[in-house]
Amino acid sequence: MKILGVGVDIIENKRIQKAIKSNGFRNRVFSKNELKQSHLSKNKGNYFSKRFAAKEALAKALGTGIRRNLHLKDIEIANNKIGKPYYKKNKKIAEMVKKNFKVKNFNFFLSISDEKDYSTAFAIIQSI
Repeated sequence: MKILGVGVDIIENKRIQKAIKSNGFRNRVFSKNELKQSHLSKNKGNYFSKRFAAKEALAKALGTGIRRNLHLKDIEIANNKIGKPYYKKNKKIAEMVKKNFKVKNFNFFLSISDEKDYSTAFAIIQSI
């Protein structure tokens, strides 16, 4: 096993709280599942801020950033039964990892945190 990529991001919550007032922003950045799950959150601003930071962190771990056919909406964050966040693997992201890092099998690791003013995320891509 080897660490292939690491990414971290921090975002000021009020920036995302302002941006999510626009349906265009929400629909451009977040998946249908993420939008659906947001209704379960008491603090929607921080919910979206944490996911935005997580998307940026994975883009950095991939080494591409948000460009070259990678869009924020392509990266989806979900939660397991006990609430731990994780990246949902999809064909597009899997192909990028395999191409960029020349591996067949890999895992993602994600840690998200927030407080009053900021949200942060840390992403790791690891070969298996």
